Amino acid sequence: MAVPDSAAAPPTRARRAWRSAREWGLTLVLAAALFHGVGQLRAPDIAGLAPDFTLPVLDGTTTTLSALRGQAVVVNFWATWCGPCRAEVPQLNRFSASNPEVVVLGLATDGAPAQLRAARDELGIEYPVVVADRATVAAYGVETLPTTVVVDASGHVVAAHTGILTLPQLMVMVP
Repeated sequence: MAVPDSAAAPPTRARRAWRSAREWGLTLVLAAALFHGVGQLRAPDIAGLAPDFTLPVLDGTTTTLSALRGQAVVVNFWATWCGPCRAEVPQLNRFSASNPEVVVLGLATDGAPAQLRAARDELGIEYPVVVADRATVAAYGVETLPTTVVVDASGHVVAAHTGILTLPQLMVMVP
């Protein structure tokens, strides 16, 4: 004969801990999906070829996006005053180090080169820091920072995200 629910023994501590962990895990997965979705919705809508640019790099050279054809490129628009931009630097460093076949460019939208060098050193940025101009920022439709655009090897935009990016998100975005 079955025992009625009202007479069942209360759940053990282990069972309560497992239920709580499962509920928290589900909550975190749903929050991450929502976070990623909002970033995709807020991202600029760039179709086709990525707008080309030729901009100065802090090391004294210049970089031209079209010259990087044949490689995937992550273009990250950031600013020295932007907290989320600063927070995602370690993620971009890890991605860059573990994916040397992908070019990562940090397009700084503010500051003089000396200020940007200091920020690069303070934040430990390991990928090239490029000095963005207003025309490039406008061409990419950047209105909120950070904004990251992924360009495939043929020069086409394949993904864009506005807001802080995590390493797993970036791994999914890059072809």
